[in-house]
Amino acid sequence: MSPDLSPNPLRDTVRWLAVHARFPAARLEARAETLLCMAALAAAGAEAENQRFLVQSRDKAKDSALRAHNMRRSLAHYVSDNKQKV
Repeated sequence: MSPDLSPNPLRDTVRWLAVHARFPAARLEARAETLLCMAALAAAGAEAENQRFLVQSRDKAKDSALRAHNMRRSLAHYVSDNKQKV
């Protein structure tokens, strides 16, 4: 299994707790752990929101079809003046 290279705030927080606070053998105060976990959840939520907009593919056929459709809709209201000029 290859290591996941994408940043994961929750995994990073647990790793930090293991290195600096000897987690799970020793634990921080409950309020401190709660604060760290809430900060990690907020970071994970912000990262998940940012990932949604990273890939934006363009479908040229779809764009062209929409432009043609809009043009046909605008021409539907075109009033032709076919009066014969005298």
